[in-house]
Amino acid sequence: MEQFRSHVLVCTGGGCIASGALAVSAAFTEELQKQGLTDEVQVVETGCLGPCAVGPVALVYPDGVFYQNIKVPDVAEIVEEHLLKGRVVPRLVSHAPGTEKTVAEMRDVEFFNRQVKIVLRNSGLIDPLRIEDYVARDGYAALVKALTEMTPEQIVDEVLASGLRGRGGAGFPTGLKWRFAQQQSSDVKYILCNADEGDPGAFMDRSVLEGDPHSVIEGMAVGAYAIGAHQGYVYVRAEYPLAVERLQYAIDQAREYGLLGDDIAGSGFAFDLEIRMGSGAFVCGEETALMTSIEGNRGEPRPRPPFPAVKGLWDKPSVLNNVETYANINPIILKGAEWFAATGTEKSKGTKVFALGGNITHAGLVEVPIGMQLGEIINEIGGGVPGDKALKAVQLGGPSGGCVPYWHLDTPVDYESLQELGAIMGSGGLVIMDEDSCMVDMARFFLEFTQDESCGKCPPCRVGTKRMLEIVERICNGQGEEGDIERLQELGRMISQTALCGLGQTAPNPVLSMIRHFRHEWEAHIRDKHCEAGVCATMFKARCTNACPADVDVPGFVSLVGEKRFDEALRLHRERNPLASICGRVCFHPCESKCQRAGLDAPVAIRGVKRFMTEQETDILLPEVVLDEANAARKVAVVGSGPAGLSCAYFLARLGYKPTIFEAASTPGGMLVQAIPAYRLPREELGREISMIEKMGVTIECNKALGRDFTLQGLRDQGYEAVFLGVGAPQGSNIGVPGEDGEGVTEALSFLKTYNVDGTVAVGKRVAVIGGGNSAIDAARTALRLGARQVTILYRRTRAQMPAWAEEIDAAEEERIILQPLVAPVEIKHDAQGKLLGVICRPMTLGDYDSSGRRRPVAGRNADFLVECDQVIAAIGQWLDSESLFDGVSVETSRKGWLATDKNGRTSVDWIFAGGDAVTGPSSVVAAIGAGEKAAVAIDEKLTGANHAFWRRDVEVDTAFDPDADPVETPRAGVPVVAANVRVGGFDEVELSWAAETAVAEARRCLRCDYGKDRCAETEVNR
Repeated sequence: MEQFRSHVLVCTGGGCIASGALAVSAAFTEELQKQGLTDEVQVVETGCLGPCAVGPVALVYPDGVFYQNIKVPDVAEIVEEHLLKGRVVPRLVSHAPGTEKTVAEMRDVEFFNRQVKIVLRNSGLIDPLRIEDYVARDGYAALVKALTEMTPEQIVDEVLASGLRGRGGAGFPTGLKWRFAQQQSSDVKYILCNADEGDPGAFMDRSVLEGDPHSVIEGMAVGAYAIGAHQGYVYVRAEYPLAVERLQYAIDQAREYGLLGDDIAGSGFAFDLEIRMGSGAFVCGEETALMTSIEGNRGEPRPRPPFPAVKGLWDKPSVLNNVETYANINPIILKGAEWFAATGTEKSKGTKVFALGGNITHAGLVEVPIGMQLGEIINEIGGGVPGDKALKAVQLGGPSGGCVPYWHLDTPVDYESLQELGAIMGSGGLVIMDEDSCMVDMARFFLEFTQDESCGKCPPCRVGTKRMLEIVERICNGQGEEGDIERLQELGRMISQTALCGLGQTAPNPVLSMIRHFRHEWEAHIRDKHCEAGVCATMFKARCTNACPADVDVPGFVSLVGEKRFDEALRLHRERNPLASICGRVCFHPCESKCQRAGLDAPVAIRGVKRFMTEQETDILLPEVVLDEANAARKVAVVGSGPAGLSCAYFLARLGYKPTIFEAASTPGGMLVQAIPAYRLPREELGREISMIEKMGVTIECNKALGRDFTLQGLRDQGYEAVFLGVGAPQGSNIGVPGEDGEGVTEALSFLKTYNVDGTVAVGKRVAVIGGGNSAIDAARTALRLGARQVTILYRRTRAQMPAWAEEIDAAEEERIILQPLVAPVEIKHDAQGKLLGVICRPMTLGDYDSSGRRRPVAGRNADFLVECDQVIAAIGQWLDSESLFDGVSVETSRKGWLATDKNGRTSVDWIFAGGDAVTGPSSVVAAIGAGEKAAVAIDEKLTGANHAFWRRDVEVDTAFDPDADPVETPRAGVPVVAANVRVGGFDEVELSWAAETAVAEARRCLRCDYGKDRCAETEVNR
């Protein structure tokens, strides 16, 4: 046998072949010949190594170095540097997440080092076309042991004791199925393998057949001996030509070596195996339909009982397991049931192979212990969701399964836990969905699949799924009706109870689970004609507009800026959002997260375009206002002059009302002026837009606090017919640790308000800020500008998990503010005289996932330590003291103490409305603006009995656009900023203005995905 110092294991699974692996393999062979290394280094074409997203891949053995994204021109460098000189090629190896640090060895790559490979023990390490490679890794040793040392009963007992459950979906105990067939008296029995992998996104069985076909053959041979079968069939779909080719080659080799056929290993036992190819019908994955297809008939399920173990293929006792189940048999027989059962959970033993697909960084094949948390599979092994998108849900079990929402990432992936959530393990397809996935549309996708694949034999499946699909399609098209959800649930329950086969019975599962976990999305589609993910295209003109809580016509104003029609652009923006300049500075721009341009290079810098647009205004451009004497005579009060209150008053004024805003502080603006520093939002910009609202007939009375200077009932007694509460979330939360009531400890909102309103506040020299949100960042940067020599932010989670906007975190670090993540305060330390010494912190580590979809911080092993400081600013949360507002008026609140309203701001008291942070908790400026607009419309409806929101109509923008022209390659414009060492000296605005040519060029990057589209009329009314 030839000896080589190194092997280059090139993955030639289907995915890597599609990426060019065969050419890479040939290039390695050619280059090794050029370098004279063919006697020292061997190229081996293996099965799937797993990380399909970075193929072609190769493993250099025994070094263990894993190369990825290999192209033919890279091969010469790998041979020259690594195989000749012993130096790793760093640009072709993995990198630690979020860093430039190279991770060369396969055992150190997180994708691999959390896996436990039993089924895939050989895949990627052996040549699937060489039986000698398989035998060298204990291949067929289990078959020989079973034939020479064990009785059929002992084999079944061993499989039963191992706890192996069928890996095809339902998880029925494999040993029990074998026992049933073993106990049948029949001259002929059959053992069958289901390789008809029909689930969308699943490729586990294909990869095993391509990479380690002998493991399946051996498992079937052992099973055949155990039940008394002498003939087996592998039913594999014809769409898997490579798997069929390699499996047939392996069968031929096994026959040649006497491991199939008569008198196997001299035992007297005869067993042979044949391949039967299906035509891709999903229903043939159901066991009785599969057997019917093997018999040469149309693949349709049969009623059960009798079950196949009693009456199966050609009415003979038959056992059917899937590819993965058989691949587990060799190690169970060789290493014992106890060894196998040591992996997994109490009821679900061993490992499970999953095909990671969808919105995942490391798409590919993984094998993990059953019971591993879902979040660990997705985030640690799969690398999480790419592109800074948020995880939304995971679909398990394909069209027969269900979805698991992100707040259940702590779920152990086992049969029982998944079933409790309305999902199933299934064959192993695991499809990850991010925030851009619409759950109604996903339900439609799976229903379309099951409808198309229904064999039509039974009416519940044939007709029932058709009716369900019709309802879901109506909902996706903006034509949903009240009662549709209930009809879907009723149909789903009926189908699951009456369909003939398991596939029909589970067809409603995706719909039912998506309604269960995401009912609010279904209701929004039906009632509001709104798809929050921006997928159901009939409900919006452009995804950016759909993402804007204020429903601003983003492509409209951006395209007007692109034609230098700045006044028209601003007027269009103010149709839906009066605070354009404010949002041009402090909006977290959800519109950009949905920008279609990101699919080409980078999203349009919409916030920057908006800011530039507002800077071109010389005289205030007032919007269209309806003169209505009746409305002007009605008294409407707005409590709070933050973004929600200003927006509500603005839109009421547009309808002819003359609302009065009551503001508790001495200056209008609410949290815009009290909590946001001037370096982010210059006060003149805020004052200009407030002045515009006043010019429309809105009166603002400052130093008027609800509960102190007036009451809700008092307003009612004064003749106010409606009151809007936009009071925000002004109270800061306590830290909840000893010493927080002592000297030198303040709360972030109070700290910011005191300086922003009064112009002065006490600041220490060494400041510790506790928290990770925007208030924490604002407080830290403000303290630095007021003279603090050192500012440290203490946060209990990781930097990546900080809820503050990424741009603000980056800016804080540029200003040399210290971020100390994974620490939690346990005590605010004072000396005997009460002087603040610092914060005693406990090092944290990340534990299990919690309901936020993030890993929960738990105490680490290191000792507590003191962060020395002379001032502590707490910024850990906000709340609303709602009881102090009502004074006898009974307004319902939520469980967390926020004001309870419907989607239009109506409270439990018909004349009181609310919106903004007082309803949602701390949110965004633009969300509050949108809430104020909705409440204004609701107030008008209450007072007049009709909807008069004329601004909700679509306005045609007559800008030029050529839909046939290719996009011009223009890089996204960055936002110029004042240098960090300069800006920390004061409160001048950090971000600088664009030049006109920059703004216009950026605006022209817009792809105009609104072109030629109109929203359905009902959507216009609801939005």
